[in-house]
Amino acid sequence: MSKYIFVTGGVTSSLGKGIIAASLAKLLQARGFKVTIQKFDPYINIDPGTLNPYEHGECYVTEDGAETDLDLGHYERFLNVPTSQANNVTTGRIYQHVIEQERAGAYLGKTVQVVPHITDEIKRRMQLLGQTGEYDIVITELGGTVGDIESLPFIEAVRQLRWELGNSDSLVIHLTLVPYLAAAGELKTKPTQHSVKTLLEYGIQPDILVCRTEHKLTQDIRKKLAQFCNVNINAVVESIDASTIYDVPLNMLREQLDKTALAKLKLSTKHDPDLESWKTFLGKLKNPTNEVNIGLVGKYVELPDAYKSITEAFVHAGAINETKVKVKYIAAESINKENVSEKLKDLDGVLVAPGFGERGLEGKLSAIQYVRENKVPFFGICLGMQCSVIEFGRNVLGLKGANSFEMDEKTAHPVINLMEEQKSIKNMGGTMRLGAYDCEIKKGTKAYTIYGKTKITERHRHRYEFNNDYLKQYEEAGMIASGINPKTGLVEIVELKNHPFFVAGQFHPELKSTVANPHPLFVNFVAASLANKKN
Repeated sequence: MSKYIFVTGGVTSSLGKGIIAASLAKLLQARGFKVTIQKFDPYINIDPGTLNPYEHGECYVTEDGAETDLDLGHYERFLNVPTSQANNVTTGRIYQHVIEQERAGAYLGKTVQVVPHITDEIKRRMQLLGQTGEYDIVITELGGTVGDIESLPFIEAVRQLRWELGNSDSLVIHLTLVPYLAAAGELKTKPTQHSVKTLLEYGIQPDILVCRTEHKLTQDIRKKLAQFCNVNINAVVESIDASTIYDVPLNMLREQLDKTALAKLKLSTKHDPDLESWKTFLGKLKNPTNEVNIGLVGKYVELPDAYKSITEAFVHAGAINETKVKVKYIAAESINKENVSEKLKDLDGVLVAPGFGERGLEGKLSAIQYVRENKVPFFGICLGMQCSVIEFGRNVLGLKGANSFEMDEKTAHPVINLMEEQKSIKNMGGTMRLGAYDCEIKKGTKAYTIYGKTKITERHRHRYEFNNDYLKQYEEAGMIASGINPKTGLVEIVELKNHPFFVAGQFHPELKSTVANPHPLFVNFVAASLANKKN
């Protein structure tokens, strides 16, 4: 039977529940346990697919096509195990299901209420992964902060579930803040005390406190927290600011978070965690022999979380190349034909990022023209790939006003067109081409050199595609389709023949990059950028 660990947050948001959950999962996995993590989000959107990246950071897409919270990206990057639709649940999805059941008459005329109907549905979903028989331990991260009005049903569901499961089959980890007051010159425990008190009012006693802090916790502070919050002193865990998120599993190992959790769940601690490959990765990450500057041209650059998976993929690829990748965020709107060389001249490589809508399009096209003509390594992702097609159409093929149907429905040359199956769709959420699709790579191409095989799968999130009516024209002029979807003929990868590195994919390779398996496109792009710098 699976055991359950619930991770709640207090005092403030953005303390890093996802990183703590992923770090604990990594330590348990390294001890030989089969672990998965799920995220329960208290917002009413069905999923983050319709949310602006400024609202919620990037939308992370799973293999099975679920649009999910960006924390699932951390889970995959740490554990190297794919997540699915079952790993992310929102309030919206819970209520939608309950209302559909009510409409179908499933409740036999009962008054439908938060307790028991909503909480029962939350509990059912909390146990779905555990009931598959695939996992020893299921870690559930609850979004939001204890005391938020919208997270109450989730907290109540956890209270009920713990009562049903029994003592040693579940535990609650409460992540909290111990702030440092510079004026007083000391750490303050009161916010944590209040946060735990709120949790106790809802009927939940946390088993472990993980305290986010900028300064080390003294033994006195640990003792005080233990006393006021009803936890053992060894269950007060210090989570001090780290230079990289990939340090956190080792920090938690030093604090014995995994041992404490396993003892409370009555599970064996006799196997020490095997973290050799993790330590090797960290060693390379922290001791680079080279450095490259890569420009990320996008729409949402004011919020780096909008491109979280891309920046983490650069971390993985940088470590493999023993190179520090310095990402310079450049707002696409700030680039034009007059200033493009000034903006990009100090860069060793340029990535044009995914996104939707017309804003910043011309800036992206100017950037791509510059890197194409000046032989600067270029990597395009999704809309970045589509922009490279538009730029080539306008400036090489002479297709005046070539554009994407998304940006200009009246364009004479829709070199990027709306996918056939998308034409009848009215609803925005969950209706794109989502999840993993096959791609066949042509031998003798740059893409084949990078992947080293002809059959791959990559994850998608888009509505528009390369217009194959123009394919012959493009290939004759030197932009070749090196990756094709075997079923639909959809162009997946384009590249330029006479360029050191000019590769663009219709898919999102960043979503599959992990610590254990850095993505080959990122690894090769960083290597090409390094070679460009040395030249």
